[in-house]
Amino acid sequence: MPVKRIAVIGAGVMGQGIAYAAAVGGFRVTLHDVKQSAMERAYQQIQRDVQAGMQRGKLTQAEADAALARIELSETLADAARGADLVIEAVLELMDLKVNLFRQLDEICAPHTILATNTSTMSPTEIAAGTKRPDRCVAMHFFNPVPKMKLVEIIRGMDTSDQTVEIARSVAERMGKETVEVNEFPGFVPGRISALVGNEAMYMLMEGVASAEDIDKAIRLGLGYPMGPLELADLVGLDSRLRNLEYLHKTLGEKYRPCPLLIKYVKAGRLGKKTGRGIFEYDADGRRMTGQ
Repeated sequence: MPVKRIAVIGAGVMGQGIAYAAAVGGFRVTLHDVKQSAMERAYQQIQRDVQAGMQRGKLTQAEADAALARIELSETLADAARGADLVIEAVLELMDLKVNLFRQLDEICAPHTILATNTSTMSPTEIAAGTKRPDRCVAMHFFNPVPKMKLVEIIRGMDTSDQTVEIARSVAERMGKETVEVNEFPGFVPGRISALVGNEAMYMLMEGVASAEDIDKAIRLGLGYPMGPLELADLVGLDSRLRNLEYLHKTLGEKYRPCPLLIKYVKAGRLGKKTGRGIFEYDADGRRMTGQ
């Protein structure tokens, strides 16, 4: 089954990145979020990502214009998903929310449509269980920032068909990504490692081992990470990082217990780049303030 149209549900950091990658890959894309303001911000970020792609020589002006023309915004879930060949959800990491969304999508979408979750930790089997198409449900885990990160993890649920996996793989490759197939287990592969590194970085910050800036610099230059773990946590959202750790702590044990400082930041509303303040502080355009 050829995939021509993709619906992306959720216009946060991950959703906007997936929409960008899909449009640049040549797919028609419909982006939906329950908040109109979130969709508008996402489209503005996609425009900036397209400009950055041109500056890096990744896109020509014609390719950039064509990619933006392939994207439309939809105020309703039904309008966004009804004509899609593939739906990728990128909503909050809350199991009940994802399960309920997949139930709705199962009713809205055509029988051939594949439903993919961008979950970084959770069971695609459980997410798909409420649908009548578990064979056409799969996890496609993109990495942040999506325009730059090359990997997509493909995780099959208990009933995911071989055809669904191959379609997901071909879609990811058309987006310019490389794929790995991972057996379903909490956290998958990079997610488990990233959660441990990010949580340990928070503990080091809490213990006064070094400043946030120097912890990130040490990890980038000493271990070759493209982004420091504290900067990444701000980008992903400290609330999202906390939810992931809580899920992994529940399913995999004590080593994933969230750092108390992370919990404190979330309680204070310091959620990262999206709120202008997390571990670092950001200006109105989302640029990190200097002197940190």
